[in-house]
Amino acid sequence: MIDFGNFYQHIAKGPLAPWLETVPAQLAAWQRESLHGQFKQWFNTIQHLPEITPYHLDLLHGVSAQAQEPLSSGQQLGIEKLLRNLMPWRKGPFSLYGVNIDTEWRSDLKWDRLLPHISSLEGRTILDVGCGSGYHLWRMIGAGAHFAVGIDPMQLFLCQFEAVRKLLGNDQRAHLLPLGIEQLPELNAFDTVFSMGVLYHRRSPLDHLWQLKNQLVPEGELVLETLVVEGDENTVLVPGERYAQMRNVYFIPSALGLKNWLEKCGFVDVRIVDSCRTTSEEQRRTSWLTTESLADFLDPYDSSKTIEGYPAPLRAVLVARKP
Repeated sequence: MIDFGNFYQHIAKGPLAPWLETVPAQLAAWQRESLHGQFKQWFNTIQHLPEITPYHLDLLHGVSAQAQEPLSSGQQLGIEKLLRNLMPWRKGPFSLYGVNIDTEWRSDLKWDRLLPHISSLEGRTILDVGCGSGYHLWRMIGAGAHFAVGIDPMQLFLCQFEAVRKLLGNDQRAHLLPLGIEQLPELNAFDTVFSMGVLYHRRSPLDHLWQLKNQLVPEGELVLETLVVEGDENTVLVPGERYAQMRNVYFIPSALGLKNWLEKCGFVDVRIVDSCRTTSEEQRRTSWLTTESLADFLDPYDSSKTIEGYPAPLRAVLVARKP
């Protein structure tokens, strides 16, 4: 099963050490009691992937690994077949020894939008909440982060992350834990905390903002990316059963309203640094995702609306500081 020993060793000496009082027991209980029905199949896929140390690794401009000598077409085909066992791939893309994982989301576009507006990640310890397959964890390392920890309870994402890690030479600078933020103690230990694409899935969004704040060191930075709607500081959309075919969407505030929420939770220097419509360039169906995507979630006659009649997805990035 997944070995978290390197993670424990890394956090044993430093500000994350108090986490060792709770996290080993949580992860042991997860592996003992809560494995997904397909987990063993996914894990076997990881086991069958070759151990390759990249000759050229680029985490600054993307997530790309190359061997000193190009792999044969047979080797590439073998790796691709194994990686396709871990479909659907939602967050990426990844370029691994000639195998290009064309994920549903072009997560690199989001990264390019927010990176100019945040504090340098050089030497920082990072938490990425709801990190998916961990694409942005590798980009954080590429941007100079000392250590990046992602949490996401979806077990397929953990297996995707571990598959990529193995193909990146077992790189231990980033780790993904199958936990939700509510399972974390108040560590007050991360220099930067990211929450991207999570807030609208929370039944109590202000509680989520407090949880994020409780993970930051004093003067630490929050990078919050989420769905918003147009409107003034009092505007909040509360969708019905579904929003863009998603069942678990609870509150979508305006960007100004979200700024007020952050200030109410005690954040300072709150800035709205980006706002943009989600397009089919950024989210679309590919051969690595066989289910529906953005085009299926919008009104076929009016792309400014979801299929339910709500405003189409608009996403904003806000940056704030814990005093």
